[in-house]
Amino acid sequence: MRFSLIRFAALAIVAALSVGVASAASPTLAKVKKNGYLRCGVSEGLTGFATPDAKGNWSGFDVDFCRAIAAAIFNDPSKVRYFPTSAKVRFTALQTGDFDVLSRNTTWTISRDVQIGLEFAGVSFYDFQGFMVPKKLKITSAKQLGGANVCTNTGTTTELNLADYFRSNKLKYKVIAYEKNAEVISAYDKGRCDAFTTDASGLAADRLKMANPDDHIILPEMISKEPLGPAVNQGDQQWGDLVRWTLFAMINAEEYGVTSKNVDQMLKSESPEVRRLLGVEGEFGESLGLTKDWAVRIVRKVGNYGEVFERNVGMGSPLKIKRGLNALYTKGGLQYAPPIR
Repeated sequence: MRFSLIRFAALAIVAALSVGVASAASPTLAKVKKNGYLRCGVSEGLTGFATPDAKGNWSGFDVDFCRAIAAAIFNDPSKVRYFPTSAKVRFTALQTGDFDVLSRNTTWTISRDVQIGLEFAGVSFYDFQGFMVPKKLKITSAKQLGGANVCTNTGTTTELNLADYFRSNKLKYKVIAYEKNAEVISAYDKGRCDAFTTDASGLAADRLKMANPDDHIILPEMISKEPLGPAVNQGDQQWGDLVRWTLFAMINAEEYGVTSKNVDQMLKSESPEVRRLLGVEGEFGESLGLTKDWAVRIVRKVGNYGEVFERNVGMGSPLKIKRGLNALYTKGGLQYAPPIR
């Protein structure tokens, strides 16, 4: 009798766990599959991160992350529709279901995580806020900006960091804020403000859009921490996990030396870490609502983290941003992904 009761209890636990797994199935993933494409919120145009060409084809670091999600789901990175959105309306657009994932130079903060109700998938780009000024002003430090007119975007943490910096350094300033990044660039380039402040990566990108890029310099001060990453709405655990582990798979792939060129060869690797990443061992893809080869699809079609970084914003791109904080932890950076096991 006792054995029967124990067996019954065990079966009940298994059944409960099965119900739990079934109930965890993602409604967002189901909708994406039904639509036949991923809806991705991106910036309105930021060189190296998200820009459309003359034919409307998008490319960039943030765009490639959306392509990676589509590759994981459909084995086709082209199955994405892009929704350019301003900093001011990006969170409302995500919350109201205009798109499935926000992949748009967005800083992870407690208010956005807790009060707005976003779920950040991780840090895809470690950044910081800085200043750009015309060389003709002969300014070499942000501490010389007392009394300056400073251009920036409205609806961002940039305005708050700007206020903190000038308050801490007992400097006066006037902020000139615009909703659209193109408006900020135009105002600064036409001399309506003395300085332009945003994330350092954004400054490097926007500097290339100036009439004479060499007439402007980026000051050395780093006035904030800007951990940028993709975000989804809270309440769909499996979808959040899928987006999160897409990023982690790309980082792990770089660490393990798996690239878009050798991924098929690496399927024969004897490394336990590589075998689990590529789905040769384990059922990790299935737990995300994906196929066993989900990470193979990502790397084969889009690349590992390092490949995506280098071609879009790294030394192989017009921006020529050094890896710095975005190098792997094994090379002195901060990029570190949990293991797949």
